[in-house]
Amino acid sequence: MSTQVHANLTESQVEQISDDLGEPEWLLETRKDALAALEDLDMPDVIRTPGRTWTNLDALDYETLVDPLDYAQEKDRIDAEGVDVLSWSEALDEHGDTIEEHFGSVVDPQRDYLTALSTALFSAGTVVYVPEGVDAEDVKIRTTMNSKSLFNYTLVLAEESSSVTILERQTTGDEVEGARYYSGVVEAVGGENAYIQYGTLQNLSEETYNYQVKRGHADTYGTVDWIEGNIGSRLTKSSVETRLLGDSSESQIVGAFFGHNDQHFDIASRVWHEAEHTVADLVTRGVLDDEARSVYEGVQDVGREAWDTSSYQRENTLMLSEESEADASPKLIINNHDTEASHSATVGQVDDEDMFYMTSRGVDPERAKNMLVEGFFVPVLEEVAVDELREDLDDLIVQRLTA
Repeated sequence: MSTQVHANLTESQVEQISDDLGEPEWLLETRKDALAALEDLDMPDVIRTPGRTWTNLDALDYETLVDPLDYAQEKDRIDAEGVDVLSWSEALDEHGDTIEEHFGSVVDPQRDYLTALSTALFSAGTVVYVPEGVDAEDVKIRTTMNSKSLFNYTLVLAEESSSVTILERQTTGDEVEGARYYSGVVEAVGGENAYIQYGTLQNLSEETYNYQVKRGHADTYGTVDWIEGNIGSRLTKSSVETRLLGDSSESQIVGAFFGHNDQHFDIASRVWHEAEHTVADLVTRGVLDDEARSVYEGVQDVGREAWDTSSYQRENTLMLSEESEADASPKLIINNHDTEASHSATVGQVDDEDMFYMTSRGVDPERAKNMLVEGFFVPVLEEVAVDELREDLDDLIVQRLTA
């Protein structure tokens, strides 16, 4: 049971947020239910090893970090032909019945304490609606956080035989000093033969505590792909998940992170194979410098009815200092013998022979190390089909190396 219930959270605050966004009664009741559930909900699961909890979410002072009625932000939305990319209020006006049908159908509003907190308080919302048969690229969502706390919610609805590629950026403005809290929930619903690719580049200030859940459902012949780049924040707890519900559905989850100073990344990738002939590929690479820490958990869960499953996972972390720390926990849960699956995780340092080879040919040691780090990320960057996201992530990696 959580001990983090906010004495300063009230129903009247939730009502004011809902009223500001012009929401219907059903959604206000959903918010109130989430608020009431906080007292009985636990924090999100974290990896625990004997004698150690890797990410102590209970230690954060949420009452100080969260100001429910201060949600200053800049939100830029760039749509594509045939696609609605709408603010929360606009989307409720135009697609209210559809939103009511799907809201909370992918991410349980009360799955844990932090998700319920986000459900009760979200104020920054976007709905991406892709009608049947529409193919769209270059949908962009840019969020700049200008308040002490911000709760963001995104709903992606791709109808049958549609396709959409979405790029989301998350940054912080300069208006607020001190610690901040950012929360983001993404629900993606892919219809039959639909394709969704959702890429996120998180570069929040290093005084920000960051909690995010991204979860998608893929129907028959559908695909839900995720790309997640984590560069910023003081602490990030992120979970990217796909349920393969339809026959011949697919998902790829690509992740990259680069931590320095005392940053902490807690990253999870999860996929559930629940139908026949499904395919999943989980690829993550991260670099740690200074006293940065990372913990990774990858789960491939193959159900009893998931005949002819193909599921692969690999995670690699490169450590640039002796003070950095990393842990990984890849898992296979297989309940069907007709499965081809593998998982791996490695932790290592810059190879001495590679450094010797480069420095012996006149490359400065610092430059040689930077080139090796850039090369380490290449297998992940090659998996990023969105040119702009790949280039922006590469630029941030270079900036981190040369800072």
